[in-house]
Amino acid sequence: MNLLQACTVIEGARKDAVLVATMGAMFAFDALKAAQPRISSVPLMGGAASLGLGLAIAEPTRRIVVVDGDASLLMQLGGLTTVADRQPANFVHFVARNGAQFAGAANLATPAETCVDYAGLAAAAGYRRTYRFEDEAALASHIDEVLGGIGPTFVELRVVTPPPIPGAPLKMEIPDLQFQRMGMEARALSAWLKEHAHG
Repeated sequence: MNLLQACTVIEGARKDAVLVATMGAMFAFDALKAAQPRISSVPLMGGAASLGLGLAIAEPTRRIVVVDGDASLLMQLGGLTTVADRQPANFVHFVARNGAQFAGAANLATPAETCVDYAGLAAAAGYRRTYRFEDEAALASHIDEVLGGIGPTFVELRVVTPPPIPGAPLKMEIPDLQFQRMGMEARALSAWLKEHAHG
């Protein structure tokens, strides 16, 4: 499956769960017109799990869905142990594994791609439940179970790597809006959560 297909399944099932997405997943959810409640973990590279954990602690009655990337997770692997230590029952952590940093642009290989076991790392850290999916149909058939169970839950999604853009490392320029986006979305999410507070 590709990243958009995986995100389509997640978006179709998350209902009013708070979505925390990073890097490629953020743009996939943009394409799907995913609305509040959501926040993007950019430019907080590698911090999606920790951001999601903070939300899970602050909103214990609301499901928190984190859609991370493999390269992003590798930047802050300590997030796995921090999540596992707190054992948030409302926390679901997806990691899109495509084996590349800046996928669809530079496609730099992630470290240890041939040997790392992300679901195994999460299980060893202390996540309550772990899953692996390689195709859209399998993910779709289990998505309600994944989102509905007691967390923390970790889901490794094997997604295809989009082709690189020749010369991308020299041409990439991050627009200013990307550095403002997280703050704007944080304010919007805060307002949404106040308006939709559970009684």
